[in-house]
Amino acid sequence: MVGSTRQGLASWIGVVTATRKAELEQNVNNLVKEESAGRKEHKEMSKSQISDENLGFGERSFSAAGAAFLSAIIVNPLDVVKTRLQAQAAGVPYDGLCQTACFNTNAMLPDMKYDSLLNHAVVGKQPRCSPDCSRYKGTLDVLYKVVSQEGFTKLWRGTNASLALAIPSVGIYMPLYDIFRNHMEVLTRQDFPNLTPYVPLVAGSLARSIACVTCYPIELARTRMQAFKHNQAGVKPPGVWKTLNGVVSAVQSANNHQASLQSYRILWTGLGAQLARDVPFSAICWSSLEPLRRRILSTIGDEASVSSVLGANFCAGVVAGSLAAGSTCPLDVARTRRQIEKDRTRALTMTTRQTLIEIWRDGGLKGLFTGVGPRVARAGPSVGIVVSFYEVVKYSLLYIKSKA
Repeated sequence: MVGSTRQGLASWIGVVTATRKAELEQNVNNLVKEESAGRKEHKEMSKSQISDENLGFGERSFSAAGAAFLSAIIVNPLDVVKTRLQAQAAGVPYDGLCQTACFNTNAMLPDMKYDSLLNHAVVGKQPRCSPDCSRYKGTLDVLYKVVSQEGFTKLWRGTNASLALAIPSVGIYMPLYDIFRNHMEVLTRQDFPNLTPYVPLVAGSLARSIACVTCYPIELARTRMQAFKHNQAGVKPPGVWKTLNGVVSAVQSANNHQASLQSYRILWTGLGAQLARDVPFSAICWSSLEPLRRRILSTIGDEASVSSVLGANFCAGVVAGSLAAGSTCPLDVARTRRQIEKDRTRALTMTTRQTLIEIWRDGGLKGLFTGVGPRVARAGPSVGIVVSFYEVVKYSLLYIKSKA
């Protein structure tokens, strides 16, 4: 009796042991599978983000230049609309369909207002032009009037300057961002893991500052080319070089033709406002874009492909670019106003703070957000196109490099 009881107890213990052993093995297998899946997902995410370190600066610049070229061609009309609205708010007159020019469209008239100039005619004469003829009332109105008054191709006015700016600027900006981000992430993960989420913000700000200072004169030329109308029939509008040469020549003639490095300082007019706009833009954009695209890519998982990576980067870029553009619109208005200022003394002495105060005094909150619609509509797709195209071209170059 006792023997049978011991034998039953031993059998029961054996069954329990075998069951526990099987459960333990199952748990170990599950952990191994989860770890393998996690590594695979991390590998796919790293592959999707193309954040490798095998590509050189030249290859990254080539990818960024292609992205900048495509973006500049597509979104330039919205950039023209935004610049026209902001220039009009600053005092630049647009004489529209009027056959007799009301103003000199290549001169700033900061002390004059539209209402007094348009609605009050010279004694004994009729008003030269109506407000509806000469004032832009919104994005669609600008598009319509530019096409009807100047021609469809004028929507791409300043595209050569945009390309001359975008290709070197983005070609410097995007590769530097990649390099700064990769090195900073390695440093922060080892010593300061709590600072890793802020790496995109710092890397984007540094990269944008360097690109902005390097390429700023072209940015100045582009803004002036887009802001002012060219009404001389049969005469080709001035290009980038001619626009910049005209700016420098005016300063040199005022200084009795004394060519000096000081006279070229005018080419960086508004640089402070440009940095005040672009650095926060990049900080907001990249700090929003990186976590957003990682979140989207993590939901794709093992099914990630070139098309899904392209879509994830484009969607994240549109959202981040729109958010950054809307937030920094007042600084963009100040930058435009400083760049189109014709008074040499005023142009060299204006500050971003003073300009923002003037804009607030003249137009209030509406004045600070002049052109926010076309700016957001331009910046969102532009960032999406640049980031997605950049990543795909990098991936293609990496693939070709691996096969060579």
